[in-house]
Amino acid sequence: MQEYELKYGCNPNQKPSRIFMKEGELPIKVLSGRAGYINFLDAFNGWQLVRELKKATGLPAATSFKHVSPAGAAVGLPLSDVEKKIYWVDDMDIEFTPLANAYIRARGADRMSSFGDFISLSDVCDKSTALVIKREVSDGVIAPGYTDEALEILKQKKNGNYCVIEIDPGYEPAPIEQKDVFGITFEQGRNELKIDDDFFSNIVTDNKELTEQAKIDLAIAMITLKYTQSNSVCYVKGGQAIGIGAGQQSRIHCTRLAGSKADNWWLRQSPQVLGLQFVDGIKRADRDNAIDLYMGEDYMDVLADGAWENIFKVKPAVFTAEEKRAWLDKNTDVALGSDAFFPFGDNIERAHRSGVKYVAQPGGSVRDDHVIATCNKYDMVMSFTGIRLFHH
Repeated sequence: MQEYELKYGCNPNQKPSRIFMKEGELPIKVLSGRAGYINFLDAFNGWQLVRELKKATGLPAATSFKHVSPAGAAVGLPLSDVEKKIYWVDDMDIEFTPLANAYIRARGADRMSSFGDFISLSDVCDKSTALVIKREVSDGVIAPGYTDEALEILKQKKNGNYCVIEIDPGYEPAPIEQKDVFGITFEQGRNELKIDDDFFSNIVTDNKELTEQAKIDLAIAMITLKYTQSNSVCYVKGGQAIGIGAGQQSRIHCTRLAGSKADNWWLRQSPQVLGLQFVDGIKRADRDNAIDLYMGEDYMDVLADGAWENIFKVKPAVFTAEEKRAWLDKNTDVALGSDAFFPFGDNIERAHRSGVKYVAQPGGSVRDDHVIATCNKYDMVMSFTGIRLFHH
């Protein structure tokens, strides 16, 4: 297959639309459904991300993409009982395989943003992973293969219209890439930068104790940023992205956005949230929305009389700002990556409030000394990578 006709372009009025190879055949097979323009943008960016995560960590990897940026990315480490609960899989009678765990983590970190995602998997999709995908609202999945059982499960999703793509894992693109904007062709060399342990060797802070887990988490952060629309910042803990800020014009706004997502991920593990008693039959998306509102400033939207009765069996107490701050202070050893340098120490101040201990960024700001001093104030470890990772 040298070309594939799409449903439409970015919008339904943008027709005709297709993907094609100028030479040779497309490295994909569409096994079910019909993919669109944005689906393939998400699929190909996501595939590159998980392929690199697998190479860097040796673990199966998954990512949940929305609008050409990841909402979550993770490797296949075991899930704790609390994580199973906050990711809504504690009721599933499945084998929690490494690949299934990777997707559960990638999807679960920011469930609001992952709603209607496109999934990328580094390994052959197994039955357990397919069963997890089956119950989520998603547009499609790309993987290097599918077991017979997994494919049969996925083909039943959306009444047979769920998009299932198989990609040739041996495919390597040309070293020069092009795209057209306003009828003008842009050309550049592909970003083939390899991110490994040596990437973080230039530690510029007083504290130079970079743990093995921190190296893994920083690698996950930087590889994730490599495929995230810039400006971008990524918080990672325990092998998964817990907060991704994408496409912000201001670096501090990006750090705040990603930090707020990381905070929400941690707040969902608090006794106040874990103890919420939902009414029977409530939909998963409605639970996610209710939790997001309950943890935020608009909590009365779900706690007001006449509203809470439709969501909770028992009216919850207000989750006060003091209680939230006390719980957030228990989050530690978070890793933070940035796709370009931090121009001011305010980014580090904000990162500290979300439990950041380890930082990786290119460096090169005229205020590097101030940024380093702010890290030293909180005994953080910061590496200057010397490499910018803009992606557009």
